[in-house]
Amino acid sequence: MEQTKRQNNIPAIIVMIILFGMISFVTGLGGPFAKVLKEQFEAPNWMSQLGTFCNFLAYAFMGIPAGILLKKIGYKKTALAAIGVGIVGVAIQYLAGHVEQFFVYLIGAFVAGFSMCMLNVVVNPLLNTLGGGGNRGNQLIQVGGSFNSLNATIVPVLVGYLVGSQASISNASPALFIAIGLFAVAFIVLALTAIPETGVEAEVKKTEKEKYSALSFRHFILGAIAIFIYVGVEVGIPNFLILIGTESLKIDAATAGSIAGTYWFLMLIGRLIGASVGSKISSKMMLTAVSSLGIVLVLLAILLPTTVLVNMPVFQSDISFGFVKVPISILFLVLCGFCTSVMWGGIFNLAVEGLGKYTKMASGIFMTMVVGGGVLPLLQGVVADMGTGGNYIMSYWVIVVGLAYLLYYALVGHKNVNKDIPVEA
Repeated sequence: MEQTKRQNNIPAIIVMIILFGMISFVTGLGGPFAKVLKEQFEAPNWMSQLGTFCNFLAYAFMGIPAGILLKKIGYKKTALAAIGVGIVGVAIQYLAGHVEQFFVYLIGAFVAGFSMCMLNVVVNPLLNTLGGGGNRGNQLIQVGGSFNSLNATIVPVLVGYLVGSQASISNASPALFIAIGLFAVAFIVLALTAIPETGVEAEVKKTEKEKYSALSFRHFILGAIAIFIYVGVEVGIPNFLILIGTESLKIDAATAGSIAGTYWFLMLIGRLIGASVGSKISSKMMLTAVSSLGIVLVLLAILLPTTVLVNMPVFQSDISFGFVKVPISILFLVLCGFCTSVMWGGIFNLAVEGLGKYTKMASGIFMTMVVGGGVLPLLQGVVADMGTGGNYIMSYWVIVVGLAYLLYYALVGHKNVNKDIPVEA
């Protein structure tokens, strides 16, 4: 009986994994487009991160409403609405290339962020539920994260290849067309797929006011802060790799995109490994290990001299590997992709453990905190602008502080001290 139920869920799982990849593809445009915005509009470092900031700012506005929407209309309708919003957001970004207006691009990034937030609210709790929660739920999220990383690997390489030596939104517009096309296909496939609405009907019928909420749990609040920081760390590392490559190392945009793409490729490898061992290794152990290693790698990148060069293999636009001579600090930052690869699933799993009926609303609050993906890179930009010619490496102290908090959450903050709160529906 249980096996039949799992087989019936396979189409839903596949669709959720595809949507997980869409989130990455559209969100990933912010990194390589930072270089485009900086050159086309002669923007300082902090302004080059505004596209990413607006994309993630939408989460602050839409996170909780998306959770409410999920409770009212269910997983499938929320996801379909999200895809429609995503098409509008990417179309506005494409329009910005024709009117050549920085503000129009930011509006498009903001609207696209609404879509990504809504999709995240659907994908994460449903994959966790379909996986049965616990370690297996985390394992399924890691599988979805692997496809997410595959798309993130392709985006900076693709945009770098399209832009070439002439950085402009119009030159990179084919990437936006691809995003719109993928959205259209995803909409059709989702419309034809049966999605289990686990517990939605019961929640809609329930009208009495709850005494408790997800915010009644200390480990969830600390986990929400961890998500804020983690997304900023994940995005900030590759975003500034592109700027280091083009500004400090004076390499072409395609090669810089390849360096950032390699970071995302290592995230893909890490998530595949995480998916294979996720049912055997606890989320606590996994998060502790990668946070510790991440701190060591970033500290080495900051402290080692830039005169030490290495030949680093990079993921290229022709889907092959080549070598680029870079400072060893760049190699250590790229290796952080292994560390960030499994953090999302680990944090999410630890933070919702024991929440029961409050899990769906918790997911909406989580999405609000994803705004950290725009805030931390913006802080990095401010630090980078403090140095002459762009103090990019020193901006990674922001990342070190963030990783230190994630280590604290893995060791101490994740413990549920509110087990007396009833969580049954």
